[in-house]
Amino acid sequence: MTESVLYEHRGTSAWLTLNRPQVHNAFDDGLIAELTLALEQADADPAVRAVVLTGNGSCFSAGADLNWMRSMAGASEQENRDDSLRLARLMRTLQFLSKPTIASVNGAAYGGGVGLVACCDIAVGVDTAKFALSEVKLGLVPAVISPYVIAAIGLREARRLFITGEVFDAGTAARIGLLHMAVPASELAETIERQLYLLAKAGPNAQREAKQLALRIGGTDPAQAERIDAANAELISRLRVSEEGQHGLSAFLDKSAPRWVGAT
Repeated sequence: MTESVLYEHRGTSAWLTLNRPQVHNAFDDGLIAELTLALEQADADPAVRAVVLTGNGSCFSAGADLNWMRSMAGASEQENRDDSLRLARLMRTLQFLSKPTIASVNGAAYGGGVGLVACCDIAVGVDTAKFALSEVKLGLVPAVISPYVIAAIGLREARRLFITGEVFDAGTAARIGLLHMAVPASELAETIERQLYLLAKAGPNAQREAKQLALRIGGTDPAQAERIDAANAELISRLRVSEEGQHGLSAFLDKSAPRWVGAT
C-alpha cells in the first residue's frame, strides 16, 4: 500500500507489515498516518475477516524514530499535543477495530511498539523478542499507550514497568499478559495460521459483537478512550517541553547519560 506500511491480502485476512526495517520499524508521523489509514481500509473491506500486524526485518517496532524525536524535541507544546493525538488515534483505531486483530511479533517491541501489541486481540511473539517501556529514562512517560498496556498487563505490572523502564523478555511478556504465546521463530507462522483458522470458524457478526462486549464489560468504549487520549496527549506534550524532558531527550539523542543516572 505505501512505503512505510505494506498491505497484503492473504485469503480472508489482511496483513499489515511495518516496513521501515532500516530503523527497526520505528514510528514517525508518516508511519502513524499510513498505518491508521491501512487499518481503516481493512476495517471497511467486507472481504477481510481478520487483520494481522507484523514487522519487516528482525524487529517488530523500536518505538519512536530518532529523527522524529529530534524534531518533536524542538516543537512547541501545541505541536507536541497534536502529534500525540495522531498517535492516540492510531492506537484507538487498532483497539476498537471491528474485526479480530493479531499481532505477529517477529522481534523486539519498545515504547509505541508495545502499545500496538497491547491493542491487538491476540498477540503471539517469538521467544527471543525483547520488550521495554523505557520512556522514564528520557524524562517522559508512556502516556498515549498507557490505557491499552494497563488493560493488557494489569495495573500492578504496569506500575513496575512504567517506573523502571527495564527491558523484559518474551517469557515475561507472556506471563504478564502482553503476549498470549511466546514461540520459537520457526513456529511463528504456523501459530499465526492456527489462530486465523480458529477465527475463521466463528460467525463474523457474533465475533464483532463478542469483541465489543469484552471491551464494554471491561469498562472501555471509543468515546471514553478519546477523552483519556486527550488528557494523556496534554500530559506528554507538557513533559516533552519541560526542563527534565528536554534534558532527557537531548541526552538520549546525544548518546550521553542524563544527570539523574547514578543519583540514587
